[in-house]
Amino acid sequence: MNEQIKQIAERLAGLRDVLEITPEEMAKVCHLTPEEYLRLETGTVDISVSTLHLISQTYGIELTTLMFGDEPKMNSYFVTRKGKGTAVEKTKAYKYQSLAAGFAGRKADPFLVTVHPKPEDEDIYLNAHPGQEFNMVVSGRLLLHINGKEVILEEGDSIYFNSELPHGMKALDGEKVNFLAVII
Repeated sequence: MNEQIKQIAERLAGLRDVLEITPEEMAKVCHLTPEEYLRLETGTVDISVSTLHLISQTYGIELTTLMFGDEPKMNSYFVTRKGKGTAVEKTKAYKYQSLAAGFAGRKADPFLVTVHPKPEDEDIYLNAHPGQEFNMVVSGRLLLHINGKEVILEEGDSIYFNSELPHGMKALDGEKVNFLAVII
């Protein structure tokens, strides 16, 4: 697994230690078994943004702090220059670039997400997390699976949805897709 996922795993273990949370309690928050949760802390398996979002909401920790390790400091505004947002490649298929990592007390988490093409026969990874989500395709074509339905989004198209419904994305036409995702 990549170094960024190992670092996220270390932050999860550190958070649990500092807050004196048992693996069983953390697993319950994440809707996982204790064994599944403890595998996340090893850094050998991918940790979904939806799982990190559940932890951040439950324990009042900034999502981007869990993902990137930096504490936000700004409270009036925060600028992210083109291509300069803090990034993490969660899997070989997705790259998340935070667009507001330095702003403290955010009410939403905006990301520029890059989805790389996968083989046609490969399943789409579905996730769900509390709240709502807004996605707008910046480039490419995206297949969005949401609650058993398929929606194709093209450049400039957007969708706003209940992110508690199972959802996942796939790049179309063998080309990577960039889209703005705002988790609320």
